[in-house]
Amino acid sequence: MNTRVSVIVPCFNEGKYITGLLENLVNQDYPKDSLEILVVDGRSTDDTRTIVLHYSVRYSFIRLLDNKKRFVPFALNTGIRASTGEVIIRMDAHAEYPLNYISLLVKNLYDLNAENVGGIWITVPGNESIQALAIARAMSSPFGIGNAMYRLNVKTVRKTDTVPFGCYRREVFDRTGLFDEELLRNQDDEFNARLIKAGGSIYLIPEVKITYFARSSVKAMCKMFWQYGFFKPLVNLKVGKPATVRQFIPPLFLLFIIVFLIAGMFSRVFFGIWLAGIGIYFITGLLFTLKIAAEAKRALLVVYLPWIFFLIHCSYGWGYFYGIIKFLILGRKKYHISSSR
Repeated sequence: MNTRVSVIVPCFNEGKYITGLLENLVNQDYPKDSLEILVVDGRSTDDTRTIVLHYSVRYSFIRLLDNKKRFVPFALNTGIRASTGEVIIRMDAHAEYPLNYISLLVKNLYDLNAENVGGIWITVPGNESIQALAIARAMSSPFGIGNAMYRLNVKTVRKTDTVPFGCYRREVFDRTGLFDEELLRNQDDEFNARLIKAGGSIYLIPEVKITYFARSSVKAMCKMFWQYGFFKPLVNLKVGKPATVRQFIPPLFLLFIIVFLIAGMFSRVFFGIWLAGIGIYFITGLLFTLKIAAEAKRALLVVYLPWIFFLIHCSYGWGYFYGIIKFLILGRKKYHISSSR
């Protein structure tokens, strides 16, 4: 008898992607009598709900649930409470998955005796523009996003601190609680840190490859990384320690830019240090850029990528400092962000 699996899909205005996801789920090789799909919609204003309802009429294992509070952690918790599976898998609409995605994750979850397993991201452009390509390549580069293993081209199964989306044993939520609804971003980081603290294990499965559609505009990209940085101090506060060292690099870089630039207005020495630091940063970024541009055979990436790297790091860094002010200094635990991508 197959393990019963509940797939939870948080979504809001995903009309562009939701049909592709539902078709993928219908064609998964996992037995449908052991599967339920719970699409938890934040009251979309496009045709997302109509599409999901259409599929729910055709396929009894697909259900549409309502997320009145719209944001992802509320959707996840709504889905978990309504689910009946022994295994809970989160999937997002703006991604593509192999047709053995569910079966591979469930097999590895039990074979590894893990509490959570997930695949690697293959980040692709959100559209065909050179700007979208630059964003996708920056989000796949160690210079752009550090050593987040699921974004890089790892080859072997390994323990890790977090994975995208996630395939969990249901008992994990009974033991450690649900997702923290104060974290409108980074809720999976905090939950996984809590899981590990409770003695659980998380594994990255490189055989499982997820095609993730990156943001297609610089504005949307900056907004996303600002939000990631903004909620990170609150995650650290809740967990009781920083999850990784890499999270400090963008805010420290931004602090260097600001402090030494101001000091450089009064001292040639500090201005020289600032100039040298900026020069080293952009030379390093250019080296990564040249390698990426050569691999992609797109010379125009040389124009876009250095600035995309810079904007990723500054957006995250500024968000991080703003989060310190809001959550650590002022002690606020709630903050509203837009739910749009």
